[in-house]
Amino acid sequence: MARDSYLVGLVGAGIGPSLSPALHEREADRQGLRYVYRLIDIDTLGVGPEAVGDLVRAARDLGFDGLNITHPCKQLVLEHLDALSPQAEALGAVNTVVFGADGRATGHNTDVTGFAASFARGLPDAPLERVVQLGAGGAGAAVAHATLTLGAGLVTVVDALPERATALAAALNGHFGAGRATAAAPGELPGLLARADGIVHATPTGMAAHPGLPFPAELLHPGLWVAEVVYRPLRTELLHTARAAGCAVLDGGGMAVFQAADAFRLFTGREPDSARMLDDFAELAGAVASPR
Repeated sequence: MARDSYLVGLVGAGIGPSLSPALHEREADRQGLRYVYRLIDIDTLGVGPEAVGDLVRAARDLGFDGLNITHPCKQLVLEHLDALSPQAEALGAVNTVVFGADGRATGHNTDVTGFAASFARGLPDAPLERVVQLGAGGAGAAVAHATLTLGAGLVTVVDALPERATALAAALNGHFGAGRATAAAPGELPGLLARADGIVHATPTGMAAHPGLPFPAELLHPGLWVAEVVYRPLRTELLHTARAAGCAVLDGGGMAVFQAADAFRLFTGREPDSARMLDDFAELAGAVASPR
């Protein structure tokens, strides 16, 4: 007998502005489901990212059906799960946890498919020979995999922590073949961006809690496309500046929707309507952006 009642949540820091609850609950309403989506903000709780294991266990004990996991917990949660999907294991990052009937917690990653679907929709003709990615955390691992899956020739990973960029590049080469990824230091960005087809931004800079530009505006030029992972706010300072510089841009909204649709499918076993969820996002993001 099909279930029609679900309790899920989102674990992360500074997630008050998240549109995930509304996206999930609206789609569930259309499908006739009783579906409650709760925010579990570690900042509000006054705990650090290392508490993610306790939060996962508490959610399971309280009867949650699953959790979404976001910054800064996507990698820290790994050691607290019973199993990983092949994609999550390859990435070393989880953004969706499903609690089975037996109580086992299985980690998945829908960021990869979410970014790939958004990129194919929003920048279908973008050249991909030389791509720079800024950020090698949980989201960075996912979008790098997605970019290479889309056919990128070379992805150069840049991170404030050089060892993290090196580790991600090595993992990408192990998965996709030697020579598909390399690591570089932030000081190399000027030369890299001068030669690149595009840049994927996968750091928290630009989020509501972390405003600003992730690199100097003068590094942008009209021959560069810019893809953003941040969607709160939808029009980040990076995208505003890149558009003014003549760059083709992709906001983080599409990724947010497509990864949410994939997570909804994992939680419920039901097929979401991504087109309707895109419409929902446009309405919700417009309402958030509108002055009161």
